[in-house]
Amino acid sequence: MPTENKPEVLSLVVPVHNEEDTINIFYQAIQDVKKQVNAEIDFHFIDDGSTDSTLSILRNLSDTDSNVHYVSFSRNFGKEAGLYAGLEQATGDYVAVIDVDLQDPPELLPEMLKEVQSGEYDAVGTRRADRKGEAKVRSWFSAHFYKWMNKISQTHLVDGARDYRVMTRQMVDAILSMSENQRFSKGIFTWVGFRTKYIPFENRERVAGNTSWSFWSLTKYAIEGIVSFSTMPLTIVTYLGILSFGISIIGGGFIVIRALISNTSVAGWPSMVTIILFIGGIQMLSLGIIGRYIAAIFMETKQRPIYIAKETK
Repeated sequence: MPTENKPEVLSLVVPVHNEEDTINIFYQAIQDVKKQVNAEIDFHFIDDGSTDSTLSILRNLSDTDSNVHYVSFSRNFGKEAGLYAGLEQATGDYVAVIDVDLQDPPELLPEMLKEVQSGEYDAVGTRRADRKGEAKVRSWFSAHFYKWMNKISQTHLVDGARDYRVMTRQMVDAILSMSENQRFSKGIFTWVGFRTKYIPFENRERVAGNTSWSFWSLTKYAIEGIVSFSTMPLTIVTYLGILSFGISIIGGGFIVIRALISNTSVAGWPSMVTIILFIGGIQMLSLGIIGRYIAAIFMETKQRPIYIAKETK
């Protein structure tokens, strides 16, 4: 905790990837709310292997403002690696995770920090109250992901929750203690516990540029979340195996009894092929689910670093 004469510091963790159009706009937006924040603010930008002029802009900002720091990755490691690196680099008494595209309203920062500083909460997060402006298919899948994730996992996810949040140093240290390679921050934020309050806000469009999150990227991210925080798919595989075994026993018994009674062979190649394809499909699905968990174990046992920094300041 800060000493009596030393002001408290709020560190902003800002992952960026090809965001040359938004960084300066974001920086100015923070300056506009800076006076309302009851703490000094420093920036920790994490450049996730950008191929545009993002790094050059960060260098210029850092040269003109000593409170701007950055880490540039050797390649694109993904947003989860960026979040972890930012939390590692942040040195403030409080740490906020915020997106650079201004879909996370900076004007909420004063209220969020005040709630945490009061000691009543260890973290104040945000959630979207609506999904206006988002594709209907994407909104439908997002809403149902949270619904089903909460059913198959003991880690409860708030519907519409964003990574945007302010946390105490104690909570950040707890998150950093989970150094797993296969990361799903929304689940980790919840899993570590601590008293958390969520502030709703209306959905916003990006201030500039294009999102790097395609529907397929979000799908893979959802699968990683399920694998990281639920073993229910493996349980389903077990039940499918028991079900198919039971059906085969019943079917076999029926064929034997029918042959003894009528003394005729059972015809029906189409039905046989259908059954074989059905059982084969279940087996392939089961192997795929099990394989995904084995792949996660395989990546963890390699103990590779979550990210590699090429340049820091």
